[in-house]
Amino acid sequence: MSLPGLLDPVALDAEPPEASPIRSVYVHAPFCFRRCGYCDYAVTVAQTGDVAAWLAGLAGEVTALEDEGIFVLDSVLDTLYVGGGTPSLLGPEAMAGLGELLGYDRLEHEDLEWTAEANPESFTPEVAQAWREAGVNRISLGLQTFHEPSLAWMGRLHGPAGGVAAVENVRRAGFENYSVDLIFGLPERLDRPWSDDLDVVLRMEPPHISLYGLSVEANTPLGRSVAEGKETPASETRCAEEYLEAAERLAAAGYEHYEVSNFARPGFQALHNSVYWTGSPYLGLGNGSHSYLHPRRRWNVRDWAEYVRLTGEGQLPMDDEEILEPVSVRLERVWLALRTRRGVRHDSLPDEARDLVRKWVATDLAKCDAGICRLTPLGWLSMDRLTLDLDGIL
Repeated sequence: MSLPGLLDPVALDAEPPEASPIRSVYVHAPFCFRRCGYCDYAVTVAQTGDVAAWLAGLAGEVTALEDEGIFVLDSVLDTLYVGGGTPSLLGPEAMAGLGELLGYDRLEHEDLEWTAEANPESFTPEVAQAWREAGVNRISLGLQTFHEPSLAWMGRLHGPAGGVAAVENVRRAGFENYSVDLIFGLPERLDRPWSDDLDVVLRMEPPHISLYGLSVEANTPLGRSVAEGKETPASETRCAEEYLEAAERLAAAGYEHYEVSNFARPGFQALHNSVYWTGSPYLGLGNGSHSYLHPRRRWNVRDWAEYVRLTGEGQLPMDDEEILEPVSVRLERVWLALRTRRGVRHDSLPDEARDLVRKWVATDLAKCDAGICRLTPLGWLSMDRLTLDLDGIL
């Protein structure tokens, strides 16, 4: 499966993708048994997911969108991604219900990528089999680590064996396409053996691996603990060492480092996420979700109860929206290009920018091959700063 533009280099003077019927949809499932201490997502704590309320809210939003007529779904979808929250907390029947809501005529074709996120403790064999039968063909597992003290510190409900069992459930259900997540940069006092986690994942040989650095957000329990001096985040040096070790080891094992946080075997790149990175249009359904149709970006209310109220009254659950100015579009194009292996076409850069890129190459922050400039893993560690440096002279 592939989408146009997934690996095409970016020309900074190119026009954004044309507005068209939307072929990629993100659906938010807000329910979590427990909120992790570092989580800043729009989640609702519940022992089980309220499937009926979830589907009713989504149906109300889809109807309101159809009445508005701006974010229009195509008759065929290329990608569908169900994230959270913890979608697996919704149980076996949720994905079939979602398929019926969106219309299986949009989903029953061989090129569709339908991803659903899952946590090990709720991704049972029954859930795995039912989702597979409903049409889900890609699973994203939030493993995070196999270090028991670190799992407990994060508030995760599964132990080290739970992550291994979840991968087995994925395979037994017949999923060939799946991804596992790991978090690096945990507080050093936890003494988390990062190399050991990489060993376990490499023995699993998943087709896709995502690595995320622990982020300290101000309005989370972790953020408050750091602000009060009760917790010390990992040093920048520690984070860089773990990231670079992973990049080196995964590349040596045959994974393509195709985006700052993502590694894939050939043919297993995440197509839905690539929609975001290429600036293509997408629709976000559910509380806290975002949508984009150039030049319009909008986002929904985060509160689950407010989302249910608005959709139940036939209203759009929109919190706000913005119309992107050309300067914002240009900056975003640079940032998206540099965070992926697509890179930037050298001949689309002005002379001063080419001089800057040559400095990056000299310090191992970037490589330029066949007229395409791409950041190295070392450069990805400084991606935001490099993007601003480049944009300042464009």
